[in-house]
Amino acid sequence: MVAAQLSLQHVTRRYDDHMVLDDVSFTVRPGEKAGIIGDNGAGKSTLLRLVAGRDLPDNGELTVVAPGGVGYLAQSLELPPDASVQDAVDLALADLRDLESRMRHAESGLRGLTGAELTAALDTYAGLVARYEARGGYEADARVDIALHGLGLPGLDRARVLGSLSGGERSRLALAATLASRPELLLLDEPTNDLDDQAVAWLEAHLRAHRGTVLAVTHDRVFLEKVTTTILEVGEGKVARYGDGYDGYLAAKAAERRRRLREYEDWCAELARNRKLAATNVARLDAIPQKASLAVFGHGAFRARGRGHGAMARIRNAKERVERLTDHPVAPPPEPLVFAARITTAAGSDGGGGNDDGGDGDRAPQVTAELTGVRVGDRLRVPALRIAGGERLLITGPNGAGKTTLLRVLAGELPPDEGTARVHGRVAHLRQEATPWPSGLTLPQAFAHGRAGDLDEHTDALLSLGLFTPADLRLTVGELSYGQRRRIELARLVSEPADLLLLDEPTNHLSPALVEELEEALVGYSGALVVVTHDRRMRARFTGRHLEMRAGHVDADVTATAGRRT
Repeated sequence: MVAAQLSLQHVTRRYDDHMVLDDVSFTVRPGEKAGIIGDNGAGKSTLLRLVAGRDLPDNGELTVVAPGGVGYLAQSLELPPDASVQDAVDLALADLRDLESRMRHAESGLRGLTGAELTAALDTYAGLVARYEARGGYEADARVDIALHGLGLPGLDRARVLGSLSGGERSRLALAATLASRPELLLLDEPTNDLDDQAVAWLEAHLRAHRGTVLAVTHDRVFLEKVTTTILEVGEGKVARYGDGYDGYLAAKAAERRRRLREYEDWCAELARNRKLAATNVARLDAIPQKASLAVFGHGAFRARGRGHGAMARIRNAKERVERLTDHPVAPPPEPLVFAARITTAAGSDGGGGNDDGGDGDRAPQVTAELTGVRVGDRLRVPALRIAGGERLLITGPNGAGKTTLLRVLAGELPPDEGTARVHGRVAHLRQEATPWPSGLTLPQAFAHGRAGDLDEHTDALLSLGLFTPADLRLTVGELSYGQRRRIELARLVSEPADLLLLDEPTNHLSPALVEELEEALVGYSGALVVVTHDRRMRARFTGRHLEMRAGHVDADVTATAGRRT
């Protein structure tokens, strides 16, 4: 069987006036397992749809050769609610179902044939059977059941309608059927969404054992570490390829930053050298007499020529060099993200709910937040919770456990129906859902929204973070992707100090590279930190207290967690 081959040469794809992919070229070798990463809205799903043949490029050449079939998992199941589980399975196994139909047709066509016609028909039938067996067609339905069990849906009734399944169940069904088709080329769009840790571990083992080629769009950094051999980073319409898996990608990004810093330092040094050279020769020229005495006429003429052809030439050359350098400046790499804690005091609490500035700002609070007898409807019940100054708290639990409700109470955004919530100092809250900015605001206006000061100063501060390029500044909120809107929230968060930092699924919609930088910034944060996250790598690295929640209650309180401080 011919191995899968994938090649893009100068591929461009735009939607209306928005350029998604611009002159993209790369190849994926047979058997590679490539992770496609980037911010939400960068074009990752578009790239996968192009490879799957569900979309067509505007320009360029795209070549996909996969005789063993292509399996494509979209982020949502493309079937109506009244379709059955069996319909979803048949859709994912469409290639095999087509082979089955052709085998039956070829078999029925053997009747009545003799001689050369029978021989030719038998050859055709044998070829179809060989392809079907090579794909494991006879065991395909059994593989669906095995995959459903591994993904946490054992014994799923094939007659059940899709409308009766949750979104997560539909996603797992589609993933199980796609894997069971055993295609030569697997295209997976966010395959770890809606999976618990056990199901993800099963998926990772299955993909590592897959003998074909895999392209997976994902934000899951542990998945990237364990499965992928190649990283394709999508951003600003381009695709950059990195080898040696996720660790190789991180090493390459670090080397790229060092290179940019070195180039910037070299540019600064060259600019300073030529400015100094020009200034030195101006001073030297000024020291040369304008006219020579008649007594030394010959020598004076020589000095006059030297004045015109020596120092002046060096001045001219240095000034031209300075002009070229300033016309083509080298931008420094963006400064790493930094979270700053504004130290306040816990004195002066009034005993009521909400936030309390509480003092003169000279001493760190012993207690940053304290909840007593808090109840919010049937969503949250917290008899007592105390968060000390500088303490780190990781909150985990299934969807609907009350994690986001707890953070909203701590932020002072949701007053409890019963009990008191006391928070001392300034709170910064990164919400799970995007802030509903007016769509007409420009990016700098959204960053500066509600803040005093000159817009130009805010714009400079925004650019210094490296989260946006100068070209992005003209965009309005309505034109931004989910990932770019998340970056606005992050920019606002890191640009002002806070005593209590509340992060609700902070890795959502962000590229892995930016998440790594976010984690590094949290290492240096000295205020109190509360994190809600499903991100396995962030959870593994977190050190501090671990609070597990279920059905609005604290299920377990582990005093400390292992890992790197985050």
